[in-house]
Amino acid sequence: MVKLNRIYTRGGDQGETSLGDGTRLEKHNVRVAAYGTVDEANATIGLARTVAGQDIGEVLDRIQNDLFDLGADLCTPQSGSKAKGALRITPAQVKRLEDEIDHLNEKLEPLTSFILPGGKSCAAYLHLARTVVRRAERFMTALAQEEPVNAAALEYINRLSDHLFVLARTVNDNGASDILWQPGKHGDADISG
Repeated sequence: MVKLNRIYTRGGDQGETSLGDGTRLEKHNVRVAAYGTVDEANATIGLARTVAGQDIGEVLDRIQNDLFDLGADLCTPQSGSKAKGALRITPAQVKRLEDEIDHLNEKLEPLTSFILPGGKSCAAYLHLARTVVRRAERFMTALAQEEPVNAAALEYINRLSDHLFVLARTVNDNGASDILWQPGKHGDADISG
């Protein structure tokens, strides 16, 4: 269990931070950007939880806990001194997301167009979280080009954006309240007044 007696340490005042194995990195390093963006996604999901019903809230609770696991995974390099025994995302966590996606998707209206982020408040927050998760994935794949990254972590972040998309549609009355993209709808609008 983590115990935080002191919130500020002054250790980052020079633009560096410590990883889980004690390694010091610049705060703009791609690894720090990856787990920082995972944290941002987690905070955005927290917004969705404030307006979610109990069933959706329970799903989001599991995801938020997983995202802390993912942050811990990314914070401890696979080749570092504390790699052995480090907390890692597991294939079981990826499988749970896949199972939930399949279960939720069975109830949804078929897609006939791309969906504009919106609808109900919870769905809009979930769409926002989905875009933050995609950014985290971009940082994670960039990191994976430089050094080893847990394959299950990469799979998890990829599935999570799909999960949040399906969950947003579920919240939008199983797709009935989705806002569909209408290509070119305002392309010929006269805005001259």
